[in-house]
Amino acid sequence: MPAALPLAADELAAWLRLAHARGLKPIALRALLGAFGLPQQVLGAPFDALAAVAGRDAAQAVLAPPDAGFAQQLASVAAWRAQPGNALVTLADPAYPPRLLTMPDPPPLLYVKGRLDLLHARSVAVVGSRSATPQALEDARRFARTLAAAGLAVVSGLALGVDGAAHEGALPERGGTVAVIGTGADLVYPAAHHALARQIAAQGVIVTEWPLGTPARSANFPQRNRVISALVEGVIVVEAAMRSGSLITARLANEMGRDVFALPGSIHAPLSRGCHRLIKEGAQLVETPEEVLEALGLAQPAKPARRTRAKDTQTQTQTLPLPLPLPLATPPTPLEAQAETLLAALGHAPATLEILAQRTDMAEATLQATLLRLELAGHVSALPGGRYTRASHC
Repeated sequence: MPAALPLAADELAAWLRLAHARGLKPIALRALLGAFGLPQQVLGAPFDALAAVAGRDAAQAVLAPPDAGFAQQLASVAAWRAQPGNALVTLADPAYPPRLLTMPDPPPLLYVKGRLDLLHARSVAVVGSRSATPQALEDARRFARTLAAAGLAVVSGLALGVDGAAHEGALPERGGTVAVIGTGADLVYPAAHHALARQIAAQGVIVTEWPLGTPARSANFPQRNRVISALVEGVIVVEAAMRSGSLITARLANEMGRDVFALPGSIHAPLSRGCHRLIKEGAQLVETPEEVLEALGLAQPAKPARRTRAKDTQTQTQTLPLPLPLPLATPPTPLEAQAETLLAALGHAPATLEILAQRTDMAEATLQATLLRLELAGHVSALPGGRYTRASHC
């Protein structure tokens, strides 16, 4: 895959002027570049010639003088490009991701941090709720890990919740991960993902169409979602409410002819309703990452042999202990806070004692006692196989 082309100072300035000219839409810019060639030639064309190709509004936007801060912007971009791992990829660059060229309005400039080759790899998006349930976070990591182990780059939006979990799951695997962000490449949003963003820039790739210094604005994210949809072969929605931005990503992917997959959930869980709506509208219901790989025509990755440890052997030969009775010598601490924590960790999908222990960090005796209290109160039901679930009315 070719590296990003070097840009002379005048060419860089011309690209920046056109890419960020107010009122000049990407589809109009693409038409002008097709008609006149280089951005310098677009800027040098007369008004009537520009208007004949893209309309009077586009012509006015091209010929308008740059903003007062343009010289500083140009210097900032030049300095940013000079940093190791950073690249500015133009619409005319052979390194521009080919899948984005199928869009009617591909971004004229891409600010890239990290592995440019991942933008050319086969990829799938894993997206979902920002306020995801523990089960959804586990599912996102598991799907991303398996898909990336099979060689797919996992694309997401660096948001809290499902996006972050998907990046974390894919990072160590050979497919890697792509973060499409809705801010400038010199900013990280949300701030809680600074460490994750550094890892992705070092091992995967961060990409954005927004100029340096662009803060997080709500209007930026639907535009970011269209880039996610265009980059990938399919979109997996792990968990989503009815008004989730993930549904926008799925809709855009469907309009672009990409596959849409959705994980089902409990009919009582508000964050499952978006996925259920997608399934009703024709999205493929998937329960395992292997089903996604099969739909995309990829062989299932070989599972590494599991080393048996003494602890594992002991677990296999023993049944789970019965819930311990509450201690009689001293009264138990109030369980209200513990019960709420446990119910939140349980979510709306069945979970085993081992999973609940990992999610809550509760001691075994405390966990079992709290489960018993919730079961007796009618909030939790025990299922075969040592699993627990919320009662239907909770």
